[in-house]
Amino acid sequence: MAEFVTFGEIMLRLKTPRHERFFQSPVLEATFGGGEANVAVALANFGLDAAFVTALPDNDIGESALRELRRFGVDTSHINRSGDRVGIYFLEVGANQRPSKVVYDRAGSSICNAQPGDFDWPAIFRGARWFHITGITPALSASAAELSLEAVIAARKAGVTVSCDFNFRGKLWKYGKTAPEVMTELVKYVDVGIANEEDCQKSLGISAGVDVKTGKLDPARYEALSAKVLAQYPDMDMIAITLRESHSADRNGWSACLRDSEAFRLSRRYEITDIIDRVGGGDSFASGLIYGLNAYDDPQQALEFAVAASCLKHSISGDFNRVTVAEAVRLMGGDASGRVQR
Repeated sequence: MAEFVTFGEIMLRLKTPRHERFFQSPVLEATFGGGEANVAVALANFGLDAAFVTALPDNDIGESALRELRRFGVDTSHINRSGDRVGIYFLEVGANQRPSKVVYDRAGSSICNAQPGDFDWPAIFRGARWFHITGITPALSASAAELSLEAVIAARKAGVTVSCDFNFRGKLWKYGKTAPEVMTELVKYVDVGIANEEDCQKSLGISAGVDVKTGKLDPARYEALSAKVLAQYPDMDMIAITLRESHSADRNGWSACLRDSEAFRLSRRYEITDIIDRVGGGDSFASGLIYGLNAYDDPQQALEFAVAASCLKHSISGDFNRVTVAEAVRLMGGDASGRVQR
């Protein structure tokens, strides 16, 4: 099995052309994406041995999703062919002061109906070093939440490092349990936490008075927030928090922080203007951090790689980050000119 494993849902992504409103023209651009699949693709692009685990229907749409993953070199050998449908999300791309919008159509998808026991976790984790999951899959259904917990327990038993992007999605928690009820149990098995300020507050119920609506971020509050997370989860080795300053749909400030038992670290800050696509930005940070923690001995370097890789993702349309290691390293080194490479 692969060394780096992710588990979740891959969806059909239907996006408006350019910056149009929904059905302003009778066209939607069709691609595939989804948090954990995005991480698997990025890790494969970085040259790592990556696998994605999910359930997909045995029909043409499910087969197309499989082919897309394989095109990037992602191992799909443990994907279950079951259920009746691929989940869908619709994306209306915002501009200036008009925000982007996401509409989900995921109820009854194959992964929503998957059950504990459907996956052979000992086989999946044989030879694995790292397992990544998010707070999105446990939000889909009660059975998906149980399956997610089963997965992290199996990973911990196998001695695999577990990372989790807490990813709060308010539109998905509809089956009778709140995010904190589910996530506070799952996160007990996590070694590396990844989040933004809303994820910490709404998935774990941990707050440090952070208000992102002002567009200005106070690093001291994130230092306090990260300390609270590690205090509440003493088995967690580290927590990384992305710092997005949302000035408009087209212009964001982008940085991150990382806390472990030794120090609190802040990354370089990037001013991102003329954003092409910010969807998948958090996933590109997660994949960059996973790569960085395995490639560098210095956690600061790992953090800087993650922020640089995710900064570059904002210039790429689609869920998947197609950035190379060399491109991220070049930006880490200060080459942000955008000059033509000849």
